[in-house]
Amino acid sequence: MRNVLLIGGTGFLGSALARRLAGADFFLTLPTRRRDRAKHLTVLPTVRVVEADVHDEATLARLMAGQDAVISLVGILRGNFQRTHVELPQKIARAASSARNSAGIPRLLHVSALAAATDAPSDYLRSKGAGEVALKAAFPAATIFQPSVIFGRGDAFLTLFAALLKVAPIVPLACPDARFQPVWVEDVVSAIVASLANSASHGQTYPLCGPQIYTLQELVAYTGKVSGHPRPILGLPTSLSYLQAWAMEFVPNGPMTRDNVRSMSVPNTCPAGCTLPFGLTAKPLEAVAPGYLAAC
Repeated sequence: MRNVLLIGGTGFLGSALARRLAGADFFLTLPTRRRDRAKHLTVLPTVRVVEADVHDEATLARLMAGQDAVISLVGILRGNFQRTHVELPQKIARAASSARNSAGIPRLLHVSALAAATDAPSDYLRSKGAGEVALKAAFPAATIFQPSVIFGRGDAFLTLFAALLKVAPIVPLACPDARFQPVWVEDVVSAIVASLANSASHGQTYPLCGPQIYTLQELVAYTGKVSGHPRPILGLPTSLSYLQAWAMEFVPNGPMTRDNVRSMSVPNTCPAGCTLPFGLTAKPLEAVAPGYLAAC
């Protein structure tokens, strides 16, 4: 199993996964709407970047020709959730299933989100849950991963807070008591890579979490301490959290929406006693984050 189609591979998780697979001599096809978004990956010798519209089923079928596995990482935090989180996984699964029936694509891996469910409180989580259902209906042997918030060098989570803490004298924080169990990006990558050739993972769903649960306020305070910019944190009640998020919706690519607030109303944590699959051991946030937050 050496040929992999990596859909959604230009982002934070996708880039880390592409580097790991390329280092293990996998041959990757990485579609993107704009080739310049993947410039940092074109230097990898076994990565082929192609401009393509993955929402087009005929294009997906062409991309899957000759592939041994398909990995889907596409996800957004705002925008058209139905198109991205439900319709696209369904198209990918249908294309992979058709190819599989033609003696191809034995493996389909999909990264969803922790707490995804069709009855979840937010559009984001409901769409992720509906996408899982659609994917499994078309490709029952698909393996699904549900990570908590992912951290690591270049993330859009702790790094974003570090940048904010650097300039803000005080931090009015929405949903301060929201609970997360952050997982290191390299641990997520390890789980995905380990599942590729593991037949026992066919049809399975794996929640992925780190070893420690934190409130959002604890994570922001820790980020301030490690980055050298500790700040007073003013935790906002629910009503003001929604008001803050509403105001940020008017900012292009703003950091929060009211739907994000609804997502944070449910714990983003794994069941008690849950560990990483395939014998992997999750690395603590405190063992990784100082190495990149100190430079923020």
